[in-house]
Amino acid sequence: MARSPFSPSFWRSPLRGPWLTSVLGVVLLVGITVLFVTGLVSYAAYNPNLSPVNDKTPDKGILGFYLFSWPTDPHWLYRLNQGIHVTLGITLIPVLLAKLWSVLPKLFTLPPARSLAHALERISLLLLVGGALFEFVTGVLNVQLDYIFPGSFYTLHFYGAWVFIGAFVAHAALKMPMAWRNLRQLREEKNDLVPPSPAEPTVSRRGALWFVGGGSLLLFLTTVGQNFDVLRRTALLAPHGGAEPGNGPNGFQINKTAAYAGIRDADTSEEAWRLVVVGRDGRTVRLSRAELLAMPLHSAALPIACVEGWSTSDQWWRGVRLRDLAALVGYDGDPPDVLVESLQQRGAFRRAAMRANQVADSRSLLALSVNGEDLTPDHGYPARIIVPAAPGVLNTKWVARMTFGDL
Repeated sequence: MARSPFSPSFWRSPLRGPWLTSVLGVVLLVGITVLFVTGLVSYAAYNPNLSPVNDKTPDKGILGFYLFSWPTDPHWLYRLNQGIHVTLGITLIPVLLAKLWSVLPKLFTLPPARSLAHALERISLLLLVGGALFEFVTGVLNVQLDYIFPGSFYTLHFYGAWVFIGAFVAHAALKMPMAWRNLRQLREEKNDLVPPSPAEPTVSRRGALWFVGGGSLLLFLTTVGQNFDVLRRTALLAPHGGAEPGNGPNGFQINKTAAYAGIRDADTSEEAWRLVVVGRDGRTVRLSRAELLAMPLHSAALPIACVEGWSTSDQWWRGVRLRDLAALVGYDGDPPDVLVESLQQRGAFRRAAMRANQVADSRSLLALSVNGEDLTPDHGYPARIIVPAAPGVLNTKWVARMTFGDL
């Protein structure tokens, strides 16, 4: 028996073969295409072309060709998109691992390159495998709030996705005709995936697929609940899958506590806190919380949805419309973009920009209360932004300053 993985006889599993690899490949073709598209849509939701404040990939160049102004309707758009992206990504992990296992002998084929074309194929395979592992690993770590990356998650995941999808498209174009033939044939052809001296089978290939599918189903069931209040306790693999963070009107999920953000009670007290609003020709107003409460107040039912895939149901927010604040500083007609700055002392997204269409929406609020009660410190007291369909991190908490104008 060969002891070196570079020898074909080292690989003896009777499960390996073109049929199993082809089935897994077709599943990944569909799943990864959906992942890539929803990932690009998620990136567009941050409006990176609006302002350098929002742009975590300033050197993207042509890779940002598709970017568009993020809409506010439907109000659950980002919740749906990111829920699909994260839940599907985790669900596909067993399929990806099974596919990599099925083609593992190819990585040890000698000679490493038989021709220039073969060398290019091997290089694309390395980019494909490396890119897949990188994207899935960084994605899972981000979902678990383990920020151990050597740089911004957004930058790494964005560029990694383009490298991976390039290799993926090239690989799919080369292999899909063969995969389709393998799926249609009643008898499996011999190729370099089939071991020359297979061991005795302990499970059929269809049984192996059931095993992989069962693993994916288990991951799905222990992840998807992070998007639904009634199922949240089943989301064992999600960082927000446990009990609700407290009870009452403010008892719904958060990522960042006031303590983590460095928010002090002294900075948010009635005596100390003032909202600074800047507008046309430098016109500036300073408003206390009491003065904001004396303005016309409006309500909106909107969820919080975050890049990690979790979301809340619609919460009832009440506060001052962003377009009314714009009118205070000289924008009586169509409001412009706005730059929002937080009291937050550390961490990303202390500043965020919103487009004019987001400011103009009547549901976009500087929220002062939620579900009939004042915001808690962890939910952004004394005031926070809430905008329909916007990623959670753009709904800035502990707002200190708003600057209206073209960004």
